Amino acid sequence: MPVATLKDLLEEGVSGRGVLVRSDFNVPLDGSTITDPGRILASLPTLGALIDAGAKVIITAHLGRPKGEPDPKFSLAPVAERLSAELGRNVQLAGDVVGSDALARAEGLTDGDVLLLENIRFDPRETSKDEAERESLAKALVELVGDDGAFVSDGFGVVHRKQASVYDVAKLLPHYAGNLVAAEVDVLAKLTHEVERPYAVVLGGSKVSDKLGVIESLAPKVDTLVIGGGMAFTFLAAQGHSVGTSLLQEDQIDVCKDLLERFGDVIKLPVDVVVADKFAADADSQTVAADEIPDGWMGLDIGPESVKRFTAVLSGAKTIFWNGPSGVFEFEKFADGTRGVAEAIAETTAGGAFTVVGGGDSAAAVRTLGLPDSGFSHISTGGGASLEYLEGKELPGLKVLES
Repeated sequence: MPVATLKDLLEEGVSGRGVLVRSDFNVPLDGSTITDPGRILASLPTLGALIDAGAKVIITAHLGRPKGEPDPKFSLAPVAERLSAELGRNVQLAGDVVGSDALARAEGLTDGDVLLLENIRFDPRETSKDEAERESLAKALVELVGDDGAFVSDGFGVVHRKQASVYDVAKLLPHYAGNLVAAEVDVLAKLTHEVERPYAVVLGGSKVSDKLGVIESLAPKVDTLVIGGGMAFTFLAAQGHSVGTSLLQEDQIDVCKDLLERFGDVIKLPVDVVVADKFAADADSQTVAADEIPDGWMGLDIGPESVKRFTAVLSGAKTIFWNGPSGVFEFEKFADGTRGVAEAIAETTAGGAFTVVGGGDSAAAVRTLGLPDSGFSHISTGGGASLEYLEGKELPGLKVLES
């Protein structure tokens, strides 16, 4: 990626300068408790380097999907508290995005101070399709760091979005790729250029439509494409099997038929599934063959024979990309499939394979199931961004850094 990096900025000098950092703090919450701090931890190297160099650091980030207005349940207050603990210094939280409180706090920053602006998506201009509206927010953000300010893009999970704090500010300030963004691009580049084979991709999650682009892009390039999760049932339906009340995208059945006709030798589907009588942690369950799902029952996980099959096909891989859980891992009764696949991938890592967990629910699953991060070569912070990069799409937040 031919762009200026954080190292370049530090060499220029940031002591006493305002530096606007776009981080990705879209972490899962249980009330006000952060259940997976992975994205916060991933931001620390860039933030720490700027603090140590004496920058006045102002961070923008989002959490959840507020509807362009303040919503207490999406406040970044829990993030500010955790970030303070991790950095070992007070991280101020502005009471607004670019309003009077943010401006006053920004003016009061001294070298090495950190200010976190309130959820950027509380301002409707952040996600506006109107370029002028986004630019007006970007200009307000620039005002916070001053004339000699700089912008560091370090939220890989949002670089596929053309949003004010990701794209438009980079057009107004000297811009640099943070350590996280640079590292993510380096890793994903390894999955698209000179990949060591055999190359396996493991896809899960709920909807075929969400992964269609990456399936179309990668199926001709990989040796094995393992499909689990809710999306597997649309493929099973495409084979003519009844799937009971399992998640099914009927409008994608013909698409799946076409994919199976073209890439049937590459695509591997579950051979058994764990079905439930309802979508609940305490549901009655049974394991059945993938082509024998009873009427009125829904598949919530892949079964043990599927785990064995997938483990076998993954065992010889030299490169693996995994995106999407194999079942409803949030319910312990339906977590064994995802755990089994994750452990199989970790075994290949131990054997020298290059393995990448593609962010989102996959990264959450690794930590929820208590698996060590060290079991994988890289755990991405960006689910959707990772997929779009592998599809070959142009990511606005990366493209703008090249200018």
